[in-house]
Amino acid sequence: MRVLLKRVFGYDSFLPLQEEVISHLLSGGDALVLMPTGGGKSLCYQLPALVLEGLTVVVSPLISLMNDQVAQLRSNGVCAAAMHSLTSEEEMTYLRRNCLSGRLKLLYVSPERLLLELPDLMRDTTVSLFAIDEAHCISQWGHDFRPEYAQLGILKQAYPSIPVVALTATADKVTRLDIQEQLRLKDAKVFVSSFDRPNLSLDVRRGYDSKAKQRAILSFVSSHQGDSGIVYCLSRTNTETVARMLTQHGITAAPYHAGLSAEQRNKTQRDFVNDRLQVICATVAFGMGINKSNVRFVIHYNLPKSIECYYQEIGRAGRDGLPSSTILFYNLQDIVQLRHFVDESGQKDINSERLSRVVEYAEASVCRRRILLNYFGEERTHDCHNCDICNHPPRRFDGTELVQKALSAVARTKERATMRTVADILSGIYSPEVRAKHYDSLPTFAVGRNVPLRHWNDFLLQMLQLGYLEIAYDDANHLRITPQGREVLFGRQRAQLAEAREEPTRGTRKKAEAPKVMTPTLPDAAPKEDARLFERLRLLRRKLADEQGFPPFVVTSDAVLHSLAQLKPQSEEEFGEISGIGEYKRKKYASVFVKEIKAFLEA
Repeated sequence: MRVLLKRVFGYDSFLPLQEEVISHLLSGGDALVLMPTGGGKSLCYQLPALVLEGLTVVVSPLISLMNDQVAQLRSNGVCAAAMHSLTSEEEMTYLRRNCLSGRLKLLYVSPERLLLELPDLMRDTTVSLFAIDEAHCISQWGHDFRPEYAQLGILKQAYPSIPVVALTATADKVTRLDIQEQLRLKDAKVFVSSFDRPNLSLDVRRGYDSKAKQRAILSFVSSHQGDSGIVYCLSRTNTETVARMLTQHGITAAPYHAGLSAEQRNKTQRDFVNDRLQVICATVAFGMGINKSNVRFVIHYNLPKSIECYYQEIGRAGRDGLPSSTILFYNLQDIVQLRHFVDESGQKDINSERLSRVVEYAEASVCRRRILLNYFGEERTHDCHNCDICNHPPRRFDGTELVQKALSAVARTKERATMRTVADILSGIYSPEVRAKHYDSLPTFAVGRNVPLRHWNDFLLQMLQLGYLEIAYDDANHLRITPQGREVLFGRQRAQLAEAREEPTRGTRKKAEAPKVMTPTLPDAAPKEDARLFERLRLLRRKLADEQGFPPFVVTSDAVLHSLAQLKPQSEEEFGEISGIGEYKRKKYASVFVKEIKAFLEA
């Protein structure tokens, strides 16, 4: 195993649990594997495929994901192919021959195509292993249920002696049990890796309106020139609005949602994967099929509907192990909209609970990573020092007077106003709703005009989470005062609030510093990286990728480029010692990269 790991994939050691999973599969056992995105799930079945006699069949839900993984395997000299709805009849014939001859080691296939091929092709082919990728798709409790996955239980019934491994990055206990039941994996061993992604920074920003969010996103993306990123939005309109705003400021960006044609979506995805597009602004329809390892940031324009969805989506950043950023914006409108989705869903109770948990995460005042890990059953006894709470602990103050003003305003409207209208009343804003209902004549009108409107939105949201207010979702989302809120309103209890965070203005914003890159495979004492050399190597990688029709990350990862820019290998042997460079890539790329490094050093 270790010889193949180094020779084919270029690594000296396994990531946590990989070796245990591989050994279990090689012994013929079934398995359910939970590993975070970037944790090395694919290697768990790719390496056994090279050891075992016969064909490893990998079931995957998306064509783009299959094609990327096949390209990466081929770039390492492994004979792999994909079979799906876009495969031509001529290609199908060629693939069947390669399967029957034993030349093909890994076949990626969609669930629909697999069921069509089982009676004939699979009967005449020696299959050594079935791998079900993105296995949460099989569960009705999963966050991305796919009906076409539901028939995959037939595999264990038809081929009881062939091991089956199901792999996913996110699944709670209910989903895990359902995956095993649906796939009929009665005696499967469950491997749960750490869900920690320490290279991802976690940042939550509460109460921003649309304009403030767009200003903050523009500032962040502008300070990360050349870095690939994803902005997730709940609505198609917001994807287009944010993409247009970024484009107007000279940033290459495009929207991605189900309302666009398949041709438009495919072009946008190709441009993003091939580094021709810096930012993609997408609904949750985008992402699972992305194998791109150098996404440096993921921004959520809105609150996601569950911790599972959030974790899966931020996991698309930093798959190469390098430092990457995540930012989550949310406000009341997100909660109202998501609550509406929950009420209309067929699984109201469980979806309501999942929404509550993600709101608790966003409202937390303790280390966010500890909350995430705890959700997935992994206890952490220390803070991460890489989230907004750890780096900037919220300062609290006696907010009793502010809470009383807000609650009084709610009471004066006879609890018939929304949060937005209550904020307008407190700030003294003559909005259409305020004028129409004569709220400007209330004693509480403009009592809080010394507090910025955005801060009122923030404080009202805190009051909601602290239990002083509740939203009547069944009555036009009007605010109601809770019994606990009345205790504060009538002076029987004090209230603590967290200070609202200020968004830096353009005049005060400091120029962002480039993060220090620590390549995971190199010791701290490694030579200092030359940023100019890194850029030259990145351009060279892009040129090689374009010539071969590959995405750049298939040629080599950002982590490898950083290692090259630090260690500056001068020979094919030294190039081959870089982690992530296998024997095939060493022979294929050493001369061109070494030549570029020597030219840089001699310039």
